[in-house]
Amino acid sequence: MARASGRSNVYNAAARAKARKASLIDPTRMRQLVQQGPESIGASIGEMGYRSEMDLYASRMSGADAIEAALFHNLDNDLAGVLRFCQGNLKSLVAIYVERFDYEKAKTVLRAVNGGASDEIIETQILPSENPRNTSWLNIVRNTEGLHEAVDSMSGTPWGQTLSKLEGEPSLEDMENALDLQYFSDALKSVKGRNGGPRLLRYLRMEIDHRNVINQLRAIRMEITTEKRQSMVIPGGKIDSGTMRQACQSESDEELIESLRRSGSFDDSGFDEAMADSRRLGSLDPYAELLSHQRHAVLKRFSHLSPVSPFPIIYYIEQKSLEVRNLRLLVRGKAVGLSNEVLEAHMDY
Repeated sequence: MARASGRSNVYNAAARAKARKASLIDPTRMRQLVQQGPESIGASIGEMGYRSEMDLYASRMSGADAIEAALFHNLDNDLAGVLRFCQGNLKSLVAIYVERFDYEKAKTVLRAVNGGASDEIIETQILPSENPRNTSWLNIVRNTEGLHEAVDSMSGTPWGQTLSKLEGEPSLEDMENALDLQYFSDALKSVKGRNGGPRLLRYLRMEIDHRNVINQLRAIRMEITTEKRQSMVIPGGKIDSGTMRQACQSESDEELIESLRRSGSFDDSGFDEAMADSRRLGSLDPYAELLSHQRHAVLKRFSHLSPVSPFPIIYYIEQKSLEVRNLRLLVRGKAVGLSNEVLEAHMDY
């Protein structure tokens, strides 16, 4: 997370981010997309700001594959554009948030290599070569065999340095946990050292808590040992370490949530309903959606309370990323025949 030099242009950048946010697909139009058939939805998405990327992939891909590739390409372009119009310390603060997408691509590469995906599959479907921001990642894939070589090829990057410190023969899960730990550690240090403001620090700590909660819920289902679960906890959240140690010993969702409620920093609103829905659906989605709504509400409030700050820019980035996730869910769901009711229930507006 290199620090940018020069003066911040907060007024201009915040105004540009708000203008971009105004062009995002609103809930009404998103619901209209849900009602469309799979044969027409691609054309509609293209008209909503994704046409140039969709045209780029149309020559060799079709259907949901082409749309998904275009969505991620568009998001990459958008993130780069936002960073370009930010300057000085503002750019450094926004870059802290944007860098998480690079960490996610590092995970994507590791999963692809670990899963034995061929170079052709990775280049044509997972990290399409048409996207220039995939070039460095594709070079890693083409020149490595197995996780160990992939890690060596990432040397010189923040994620490569993190992975090189792991001892023994770490699993893919160990690597992903290490990347999460490193990202949030670096982000917290950067915010504290760059006058990022208490609200940005508060938001990052909230994200850490949410990541820890989801990880513990998943660990319960996977029957991971207490010791392993404790090693997965990302430090720096608002929930105190003692509460998290107790949470790591929980054997059910009820026990976990009851443990977390002992912390005054845990917002348990909506968890009883999410627990019931999770049990009924056999999925963690209700928890993930609840926590996502909580984060979006906080970001929205902070962007209004601090209109001349990094928050309008970060809020826009999060909303843009959410739009891409919703559209991806929509096109993939339509492709496999999910009902409109199921799709709308899983989309986050």
